[in-house]
Amino acid sequence: MRCGAKCFVAEMEVDGQKQVRPVTARTPADVRKTIRLEYGTGVTVLSVKEKRK
Repeated sequence: MRCGAKCFVAEMEVDGQKQVRPVTARTPADVRKTIRLEYGTGVTVLSVKEKRK
């Protein structure tokens, strides 16, 4: 975990199915980058929201 990292909830569409996944990152752009690295460029990121405690 990097300094300044927060927990985000990403809603994405993978193979025609919607999935919701928590991701730890600094910014919403980092969340999108992390998801694309893991699932490939075929995934569509629908929304990225910061998880509030």
